[in-house]
Amino acid sequence: MERVITYVDGFNLYFGLKSSSWQRYYWLNIQDLAYNLLKSPQRLMLTKYFTDRVSAPPDKQRRQSTYIEALETLHEFEIIYGKYQLNPRQCRNCGFVDRVPNEKMTDVNIAVELMADAFQDRFDTAIVISADSDLSAPLYAVKRLFPAKRVVVAFPPNRFSIELTKVASAYLIIGRRQIAKSLFPPEVTKSGNSLVL
Repeated sequence: MERVITYVDGFNLYFGLKSSSWQRYYWLNIQDLAYNLLKSPQRLMLTKYFTDRVSAPPDKQRRQSTYIEALETLHEFEIIYGKYQLNPRQCRNCGFVDRVPNEKMTDVNIAVELMADAFQDRFDTAIVISADSDLSAPLYAVKRLFPAKRVVVAFPPNRFSIELTKVASAYLIIGRRQIAKSLFPPEVTKSGNSLVL
């Protein structure tokens, strides 16, 4: 049995769904998606989901908190947090300063976990769900240092990276069918409470 760990870039996946106008798929069961990407005779050992807690506005904070609570009900599933910050941006024409959201540390956290798991021989194949070209260096390092291990890149909808295709053992594009059959039920129960996005 081929052991698989899946590494999910949460914001990359979210913005792929958003840019595809697939908002109806936001209630996505990440673990089911990982299962739906497996080939026979692969076995999913663990899914690691990388995200940051948004700091504003309040309605986005509430929706994200509800979603994360639903993800916390999953088994063999870890959530690894980075940092979410608002950076100032000034308009060149009028001088107005607003704050632009920016996630930090996701690519570094994925790289660290991927290398640590490879070193500890926790997987035979890693599936990385992201199109962040910054991940090409750790993918290449895994292939160079652990030539028996495979690293497969699964591109979120409407996302692609030539750099990642060059270093991955294989790649695929996650399609609507895989997303649509990987949704949570309308209500998820956690500690006796119903969660609805």
